[in-house]
Amino acid sequence: MFVNNISLQHYRNYERLQLDSFGDVNLIIGQNAQGKTNMVEALFVLALSKSHRTSKDKELIAFDSSYAHIAAEIERKYGSLKLELSLSHQGKKAKINGLEQRKLSNFIGSLNVVMFAPEDLEIVKGTPGVRRRFLDMEIGQVTPSYLFHLQQYQKILVQRNNLLKTLWGKEASQQAMLDVWNAQLIEHGVKIVKKRKQFIKKLQKWAEYIHKGITNGLEELKLQYIPSFSDPEEEDEAVLFEAFMIKLSQVKDQEIRRGITLAGPHRDDLAFYINGNEVQIYGSQGQQRTTALSLKLAEIELIQEEIGEYPVLLLDDVLSELDPYRQTQLIETFQSKVQTFITATGVESLNADKLKDARIFQVHSGQVDA
Repeated sequence: MFVNNISLQHYRNYERLQLDSFGDVNLIIGQNAQGKTNMVEALFVLALSKSHRTSKDKELIAFDSSYAHIAAEIERKYGSLKLELSLSHQGKKAKINGLEQRKLSNFIGSLNVVMFAPEDLEIVKGTPGVRRRFLDMEIGQVTPSYLFHLQQYQKILVQRNNLLKTLWGKEASQQAMLDVWNAQLIEHGVKIVKKRKQFIKKLQKWAEYIHKGITNGLEELKLQYIPSFSDPEEEDEAVLFEAFMIKLSQVKDQEIRRGITLAGPHRDDLAFYINGNEVQIYGSQGQQRTTALSLKLAEIELIQEEIGEYPVLLLDDVLSELDPYRQTQLIETFQSKVQTFITATGVESLNADKLKDARIFQVHSGQVDA
């Protein structure tokens, strides 16, 4: 997979930007707040229709504009595609080769990316919500149907929570509507949990192998899904359905008292273990960084395994955060294999010998010089 060019209109601090040629490795150099991260963020948004930095689309639109537009031509193994995404206060419009896509899920996956940024350390040491978001975004890239079930689940969850808030002190006969929402919540929740378990199993295979290499065989990395209602290894949908139903019946009174749904994939988590010890609690900062790096490198291989070609790699201000050994491990992974975009404040913090063939783009105040 290869990004040939990109154009931006009214995106963040870019009034207009047109870059017509990229290389295998692209260094985007500039001081802070000049727009280098905005450029790689635009590629991420084009791939997933949402930012890795904010959940508010209006923040992506230039201050004095009513819309933002991102377009790029990409090469895939089956041919070239022109992708366009427009963001406005009315919503999003996506096009593939000039044809508007009625569903964003039909657009997502046209461009596959792996983003590695300093905040990705939070996948290891942050809250369960960060890890769930990581799973949702990565699975959604390679399995569009997952996004459908996730969107439906989230809508039903809101409705169910609204109903729970009205049920405190009501007779059992007035609680019948809860059974209707339960059936719908379980239908989509089971699909989400099953896909997450399958994804983690594949990610485990690659992450364990890569982590062992980075640590010279001294550390063994294990991933464990922590569901709120089932055995971590169970994938049979009928069994999951029954387990979810039983769990909801067990917590029903507590849910009504609190007015929130207490079981389901929105409450699940992901844990990381090095040599049997949980990294979030017992891991050193170096081990946490290496775990995050192993996950990202594993994502690259997993996507290639799933779709038959490598994704585009986006490294946002992350190489300078790694020691020389981890920099070398990362660079050797993507060179000659994965088109890569790297942002940095200067080349002096990077392993310049390993990046001597990179194309360099200088960014200053929303202007880019190649």
